[in-house]
Amino acid sequence: MRLENRPQGKAGLIPAQAFEHEAGFLVRLPAHLPAPYRIHDRDTDQYGYIAFDANYYWVPGTRRETVKVLEYGGRLQIYQARECVAEYPLPGGDVKNQRFSPEGLPAPRHQPNNRKHSSQEEEKRLRAIAPAVAAYLDFALPTPGLQGHQFVRRLFALSRKMTPALFIQTLERAAKYHITSLETLARIALLYLSQGTGYLPWAEVHEHYQEREAYQEGSLTEKPGLSIYENPPPPDHE
Repeated sequence: MRLENRPQGKAGLIPAQAFEHEAGFLVRLPAHLPAPYRIHDRDTDQYGYIAFDANYYWVPGTRRETVKVLEYGGRLQIYQARECVAEYPLPGGDVKNQRFSPEGLPAPRHQPNNRKHSSQEEEKRLRAIAPAVAAYLDFALPTPGLQGHQFVRRLFALSRKMTPALFIQTLERAAKYHITSLETLARIALLYLSQGTGYLPWAEVHEHYQEREAYQEGSLTEKPGLSIYENPPPPDHE
């Protein structure tokens, strides 16, 4: 027997019978009424985006103010001062951290202010350095409590401060002793340097430099070719 035909609760109410009784009292809504929606207030960031359901939608124009978002079953409408300035189809529930702009218009130049940046490209480049680096990532990333994206980005930045040979040597030692602290990795590298060419201090940089737009746009550019410096000429060579 289907659930709607079974008695429910202490009163023994049968839902199917109750619906048949109440149907005669229902009033059919006119067909021209708008579809149901929910209203949300959203702030526009400095680059013209609003955040909604873990995605980012661009608001046309130059006004950076709070907007009204009407959420329908399959689309969004964005209103400024009672004027609809943009409409977007809602993506699937598994689509997250994506940005959207109106079709037919050039894509905005800037990223949303608070958009999370994936570390997939950094991880890909790290694994391409050597099998030892890939093996270290396989060991370190499943560590409980480790913030994977942040760890990969910082490890990638560390790899660019030293030669590939020194980086590989450092990670091999770290894997041997099960070390995942990036500060300890830096000390290991300095230890190897002090045993060879002497102490090499790290450059002093602002702690939030990675959040700057210029850094985010150029952080993944290709490394410059330095092969000409691998075999330097004799001191008297002009």
